[in-house]
Amino acid sequence: MGNTKECDSHSGGGARGLRGLCACLLVFCFIILLVFLITWAILQPKKPRFMIQDATIYAFKISSSPDLFTSNLQVTISSRNPNSRIGIYYDKLDIYASYRDQQITYFTAAPASYQGHKTDTVWSPFVYGTSVPVAPANADALSKDQANGAISLMIKINGRVRWRVGSFISGHYHLHVSCPAYIPFGNKNGDTTMVGSGVKYQLSQKCKVDV
Repeated sequence: MGNTKECDSHSGGGARGLRGLCACLLVFCFIILLVFLITWAILQPKKPRFMIQDATIYAFKISSSPDLFTSNLQVTISSRNPNSRIGIYYDKLDIYASYRDQQITYFTAAPASYQGHKTDTVWSPFVYGTSVPVAPANADALSKDQANGAISLMIKINGRVRWRVGSFISGHYHLHVSCPAYIPFGNKNGDTTMVGSGVKYQLSQKCKVDV
């Protein structure tokens, strides 16, 4: 009987010790989370600011029966990190063009990069598509817009970013950027230049950014 009581005593002590350890771990995790949230609130992180600077058109052709679109354009997009204490990792960026909410080019991947405090990053990817099927209504609208001398495209970026505060690096966040690209075909007002076989259009338009 004495041995049984001793075992019960050790068993109860082990359970109390385990509960105490779990409580300590929960308190520790809570403190770490609280410190992180307070630090995050003090730093007040801001979204990066994107702008599309220009677009150079090398190919732009719509065919009918079937409705296919072939294009080749180079866009210059800049991003600024407005934060003074937070860095940004751009781990994955897929860039493409859309027209009336339909994707009309393939995805083009931009190289991964790190953006320091209050710094700028510039990408100049080629965005293209060869015989990409488009909806008949969109093919007709594209042809009419081009004939009228102006096409409104949307250059979009889908990606993943991480935030860096000191040595701490956050998990991934989804990044969605939409840049309006108004292409004035045949514009003679001095905002276009010839670049080899292409025509460069100065745009300087701010983009919508969602993180």
